[in-house]
Amino acid sequence: MRRYYNIMRPIRFSAERLEALFQDATVATLPQLKAALGTPVDLTVFRKLSALPYRTSYSHRGAYYTLDTLAQYDGLGLWAYRDIYFSRHGTLLDTAATLVTKAPAGYLVDELEAVVRVATKDALRQLAQQGRLYRREWEGRYLYCASERGRRQEQWAARQAQQHPEDEEQAAMVLFYSLLDEKQRRLYAGLESLEWGHGGDQRMARLFGLDAETVARGRRELLSGQMLPERVRRVGGGRPRVEKKRPPS
Repeated sequence: MRRYYNIMRPIRFSAERLEALFQDATVATLPQLKAALGTPVDLTVFRKLSALPYRTSYSHRGAYYTLDTLAQYDGLGLWAYRDIYFSRHGTLLDTAATLVTKAPAGYLVDELEAVVRVATKDALRQLAQQGRLYRREWEGRYLYCASERGRRQEQWAARQAQQHPEDEEQAAMVLFYSLLDEKQRRLYAGLESLEWGHGGDQRMARLFGLDAETVARGRRELLSGQMLPERVRRVGGGRPRVEKKRPPS
């Protein structure tokens, strides 16, 4: 007696179906993607999406998807499709971290929200707790800056200059300060503190975004008279000396 066996062939899902959906709708939800593939399994969708340059929205809790090839990002790497927002930088956390770090004077919460057009208070607080951003009180609110010390000092100084744009001398000080390396910044702040006299450390600390102790350290280093210019070349560097040859006697 001959027996026949049904051999189950694996179902093949094509990523081309997802591409066709995106070309038609531009933006799609997970249920729409599953319907296009004909599968109820989330993992199958994400497996096929992984072969495409897809992007998840940073708004609506990441409920929308699109392709990078369809997104029209602006200079900040952001794109709005109706009321759905996407970022070249990825999630809201990654987007906030990147934008704050690149911002010339950092961001207050409401300033960043005006840019990304979604609530960012929780995301910024989380980034600060993780050490990915640095926050400091600014006139009763928090100013978020880069985590890297030198960069956030530049941002703080730029914020101070924005606060008093009519003060050309202060703006010039901030500009000059931003051109220095970390050691030079400390010494320059200490020098300006000496010019101001009493309370100079605190004033320069506020202006340049430094700790008052850092300013005081720069001031002490200058007053000690032990600050020697660094050598351009290390000892023994450069070409070896050429010995003069004596004529034979």
